[in-house]
Amino acid sequence: MSTGPLMPKATAVWLVENTALTFEQIAEFCKLHPLEVKGIADGEVAAGIKGLDPITTGQLTREEISRAEGDADYMLKMASPKVKLPEQKRKKGPRYTPVSRRQDRPNAILWLLRNHPELKDAQIMRLIGTTKTTIQQIRERTHWNAASLTPMDPVTLGLCSQIDLDFEVARSAKDRPAQVESGQTLLPAEETTAPVPEPQEPFEDMSRPRKEEERIDADSVFAKLKQLKPQDEEEQD
Repeated sequence: MSTGPLMPKATAVWLVENTALTFEQIAEFCKLHPLEVKGIADGEVAAGIKGLDPITTGQLTREEISRAEGDADYMLKMASPKVKLPEQKRKKGPRYTPVSRRQDRPNAILWLLRNHPELKDAQIMRLIGTTKTTIQQIRERTHWNAASLTPMDPVTLGLCSQIDLDFEVARSAKDRPAQVESGQTLLPAEETTAPVPEPQEPFEDMSRPRKEEERIDADSVFAKLKQLKPQDEEEQD
């Protein structure tokens, strides 16, 4: 995603006054709405803004403007800078903290200790620019102002940027060993494929005879009844 010029409205004023570009082309280059560019042309928007020449500032070339004037569908492209500024490397050592913000450092340290306990003392020192002794005192509640400390986000206090904080948190998470989850595991195949035993009553009534015993007792009773029937008939005769 390309970025617009340094002063979008001032650049749009100059392009409206000195070129034959369409409102859409100017709006696309300056990252403005076409209606806003139309308002600049009508004098309703940016009335007191002086136009800024993008050619003298190195943001556009005369050839690029001429090409866009000849083709209404062509969109302007930002000129590449002729001089490349070297990236500023961060100096090693504790971060400089303004005098007006130094009184907020203990609160920021307490916030980091509570919300990001995985951070090492060296990381907190890099973020806030404090000493290891102060961190230890706040952690052990032996700081001279421990009773009045309130956890406060160092980003909102302006002691560090959100990018630096996220970088240190990600680094500590990367250095931390991976935790092995101790959850449920699959049962062996011998247990899952084994036949399920029939459920048995926990307290079986021992006084009640079993089925086999009941069948045997019934047969003996019928046999005795058959033996008694002939004797009863003889007595009747």
